[in-house]
Amino acid sequence: MKITSSLLRICFIVGITITLASCGNGGFDPEPFPYVSDVAQFDADVATKWMDVTMSAVKATPGYTPPVAARTYGYVGVTLWESVVNGIPKGESLAGQVNGIGAIPKPESGKQYHWAVVANAAMAECLRKFFPTAPDSIKQRIEGTEWANYQERANQGVKGEILNRSVAYGKVVADVIFEYSKNDGGDGGYGKNFPSSYVVPQGEGLWIPTAPAFQKIPLQPYWGKNRPFVLPSVNVLSACDPGDPIKFSTDKSSDFYKEADEVYTTVKNLTPEQKTIALFWADDAGKTATPPGHSMSICTQLLKENGKSLAFAARAYALMGMAVNDAFIACWECKYKYNVLRPISYIQMYIDTTWNKNGITDPLTTPPFPEYTSGHSVQGGASFHIMKELFGNISFWDKTHVSRGMKARYFSSMDVAVQENAISRLYGGIHYRAAIDKGVRMGDDIGKQVIEKVRFSK
Repeated sequence: MKITSSLLRICFIVGITITLASCGNGGFDPEPFPYVSDVAQFDADVATKWMDVTMSAVKATPGYTPPVAARTYGYVGVTLWESVVNGIPKGESLAGQVNGIGAIPKPESGKQYHWAVVANAAMAECLRKFFPTAPDSIKQRIEGTEWANYQERANQGVKGEILNRSVAYGKVVADVIFEYSKNDGGDGGYGKNFPSSYVVPQGEGLWIPTAPAFQKIPLQPYWGKNRPFVLPSVNVLSACDPGDPIKFSTDKSSDFYKEADEVYTTVKNLTPEQKTIALFWADDAGKTATPPGHSMSICTQLLKENGKSLAFAARAYALMGMAVNDAFIACWECKYKYNVLRPISYIQMYIDTTWNKNGITDPLTTPPFPEYTSGHSVQGGASFHIMKELFGNISFWDKTHVSRGMKARYFSSMDVAVQENAISRLYGGIHYRAAIDKGVRMGDDIGKQVIEKVRFSK
C-alpha cells in the first residue's frame, strides 16, 4: 500500500491532545519530570536515519547549492536538539544562546514522552518544511521514514497516549524552529540563487563570469548578510577575519602571479592520486549532498560506527549544523567583500590564452562566484574542528562516495582529512593556495567559537 501524507497525518493526529506552554510566558519548569526517560537511553539510529534522508533531499532537490544546503543542515541540527533537550538531564536549550531564537515550548510537566518518537516527528516535519519543492520520491521517503520509525516504537509496546503526545510535541518544536528560520535572510534561498538585483563590480582583478556557462550573476551574492547562529549578526567577519587576499598583479615576479602559475602548473601535471583527491572532495550540487553534506556524512558514519546515543547525536548534529551554516555565511561575506578573480580567468588572460577554453578543467568546473576564501576550506575547517571535539583526532575511513563508485579513503587523523579536503581545490584548478590556507584557519576559528559559545548542559 502506498503511504500518503494524508494517511500518515490521520494516524498521527487523530486522538492527539497536548497542553503546551506558550513561547510568551516562558513555558513550564522542566525540572519535575520524574517519569521522563533519559534521551541517552536511546541509540542514535533515528537521528542518523534522518540525516541520511536530509542528505538525499539536498542532492535531489533543485536549488540546494552549498550555502542553501549548509543553512538547511543548520536548522535540521537545531531542530533535533530542541526536540529532545528536555529529556536530557541538565540539558540546555539553545534559546537565548544563539542569535534571534526565543523560548521553545516545553513538554507537559510530569508527562511521559518517548524521545525517539519526539525526534522522529520533529525531523519529519522539519524536512517537509525545508524541502517544499523536493521531488515526489523524496517526499515519499520522508513519509515512509516517519511511519517506519513510528511503527517500530509502537510495536515495542509503547502506549498510544505516549506516542501521540510525543508526536505532537515533536511537530510543535519543528514548527517553532521553522518560523524562527524565516527571518534569517536565507528563507527560500533555493529559489533565488542568482538574484537579478545584484550589480557585479567591475575592475582589474575582480571576478568575471567563467566558462562554460558564463553565469552573469554570481551565486548568492547577499548570503553573507544572513543571520548566523553564533557569529556576530553584524560584521560577521569581525569574529573570523582571514585578512586581505594577496594584492592583484600581472607582474610575473608578484605573489599573485606565482599563485596563479602554481594552479596552472599543478593542473597541467596532475598525478592520478591528485585527480582522485580532487574528484573525491568535489561534492558538486545536484550530484551529491554538497560539501557541507560531505562533512555531515563523515559525522554520520562516525556516530554509527561508535554506537553513540541519541543525546550525543543530537548535540553533534546541532554543533555541525551551526558550524557549517555560519561558515558559509562568513565565507560568502568574504567572497563578495573582495570579489577576487578566479584562476581560470587569470590564467587565460595572463599566462596561457589556450588553457581550458571550454571551462571544464580536468577534473573540475569552476563554480560561478568569487574566489577568496575557499568555501571547501572554511566549512571543512569548521566541521573538522567540531568532529575533533566530538570524537577526538582519530583515524577513520570516509565511505561517503562508495555508492557513487568511488573507493573509501583512509585518513590517519582529522587533521590530515581537513588538509586534503582543502588542497583538493588547488588540484581541481578552483582556488589559489592563499584562499585555501586562510580558509582552513578561518573555518577552524568558526568551529572553535561554536564550541566555546554554545552550552548544551547546565
